Amino acid sequence: MRSLFIIASSLFLAYACNSSGTDTKQNDLITKDSLPAGQAGIKTEIDTPATKDCAVLYKNALTMDSIILVQNDVNPEIATKAIRAFTDYAFYCESDSMSPIYLIKTAQIAMAVNNANQAKVVLERCISNYPKFKNKPAAMFMLAQLYDEQHMLNNEEEAKKLYQALIYEYPKSDWATNAKAAIKLLGKTDEQIVKEFSKGK
Repeated sequence: MRSLFIIASSLFLAYACNSSGTDTKQNDLITKDSLPAGQAGIKTEIDTPATKDCAVLYKNALTMDSIILVQNDVNPEIATKAIRAFTDYAFYCESDSMSPIYLIKTAQIAMAVNNANQAKVVLERCISNYPKFKNKPAAMFMLAQLYDEQHMLNNEEEAKKLYQALIYEYPKSDWATNAKAAIKLLGKTDEQIVKEFSKGK
């Protein structure tokens, strides 16, 4: 049941990160309209990251981002390539303004394929390396969720610390409101959570 929060955060970030106002040319993107029917023949190969040229790495990340956005289901092969492209760009070009966004995107994909450790690493990097990043509270919430979920990191004590840190640092944010709600659900079974929601109706 707590996974509802993960879905909500992922949907928010998918919108927030893709409306970040970057200087991207439309022809750098693969759009749904440009793909064959049924996504047959999607090109998932990108330039080999033997380069540290940020323009190339950013284009690779954009290409994989566009492919991921039109996927109905998570394709493990495409997810792996996207994670590689996103992290290559974010790690080698860490001073670029889009780097923290691609760290969060990496975390989203890693969570979708149940790679909690990969998600943890990139979220921690995003939080520690970009203290002024506008979506830092969202990254903090996602990291707390990783600890909160039994099938992820399963550490409610650490989740609570992160929720509390988020509430303290960003008390007026929507993420703080979500964190307060999540704290109330810590330690409760799905049945108890359902009862809690039923009371509120």
